[in-house]
Amino acid sequence: MRRFDENRISPVPWALVVLLLIILAGLIVLRLFAAADAPAPEPTPTPTATPSPTPDPAEKLLDSLTQQEKICQLLVVHPEALTGKTVTKADENLEAALETFPVGGVILDNSNMKTRDQLTALTEALQAHHMLITVDEEGGRVARLMTSVGTTWLGSMYSYRNGGTETAYQNALTIGTDLIACGFNTDFAPVADVWSNPKNTVIGDRAYSDDFDEAAELVAAAVRGFHDAGAICCLKHFPGHGSTLADSHEGTAIVDQTLKELKDHDLKPFVSGIEAGADLVMVGHLTVPTVDDVPACMSKKLVTDLLRKELGFDGVIITDGLQMAGAGSSADGDKAVQCLQAGCDLLLEVSDVSGAVEAIQTALADGALTQKQLDDSVLRVLRLKMAYGIL
Repeated sequence: MRRFDENRISPVPWALVVLLLIILAGLIVLRLFAAADAPAPEPTPTPTATPSPTPDPAEKLLDSLTQQEKICQLLVVHPEALTGKTVTKADENLEAALETFPVGGVILDNSNMKTRDQLTALTEALQAHHMLITVDEEGGRVARLMTSVGTTWLGSMYSYRNGGTETAYQNALTIGTDLIACGFNTDFAPVADVWSNPKNTVIGDRAYSDDFDEAAELVAAAVRGFHDAGAICCLKHFPGHGSTLADSHEGTAIVDQTLKELKDHDLKPFVSGIEAGADLVMVGHLTVPTVDDVPACMSKKLVTDLLRKELGFDGVIITDGLQMAGAGSSADGDKAVQCLQAGCDLLLEVSDVSGAVEAIQTALADGALTQKQLDDSVLRVLRLKMAYGIL
């Protein structure tokens, strides 16, 4: 019998091993080719930290103000309301008063203007208080600087109506340039009223036209002129004083129109002026019985619902002078609260500054005014000042 040799290896297993190695090598080669043809995997992005929102400088400043400082930001007064005597220079009395009541702005008239140098010295001192330094400078019969310190003389805007938009623009550019040179930053112009009632004397030739569409074009051009001069400008007297018979300086002035008629007529220059970028809208002491039974500046329907919401004006809303008879005979504080409740931001020509401040503080304490209403108005004022480098 043939004996089994334990050291002898059969040739069959070796063949299998070689075959398996050949197959494995082939698979490795195929995998390498497949990997070379495949697109490179997308790198895993490194998470980035979400940037913190940039703080709003106006909101930051608002948060730093006391309640009294916020309230004072809403007052634009004659300096005499602070000192009790005519102001032609920034003396110790004025400076002390501004420390107590840091008002948001002052309005100057002819009594404050003697010479160009004197006026410039006064406005320069006021600029240190970061305020709106305002004036009524329209041309024609409402021309404080032209008649006192001899800036460029211009007639009534109505007398230039045939000159078209270029003349309206140049006139506003001239007025704005002159008032900036004298240290002002704000003009209560252009007049957006339309002289639609020939018997109206309070507006009359202060208007740019007696035609609604023409006035709309000229007022928009004037807004551009003021802005190119670097001046803050103001449309007045919302919702339109040109159709009234009475003078709101002397008593109740009635706008005898429906809301639709206002939109079709008197509001056209305000709409065009807002679209042109007007900074301020002044609301008049005008009663529109078909809409509300109180003066416009105290009417939420006209200030908030119509001007702010429907017309989309997001700038600063200012009252006409609160000492005017058309604003009623109530105390300044009562009128101030009513105007703020309606949606106005700035209160013009408050004569009893301490009384107005106290009345607003009381309204905030008892809920007649909310903190949000106050803060929203102050924020609009601060943003306007920052936009023009006043702050």
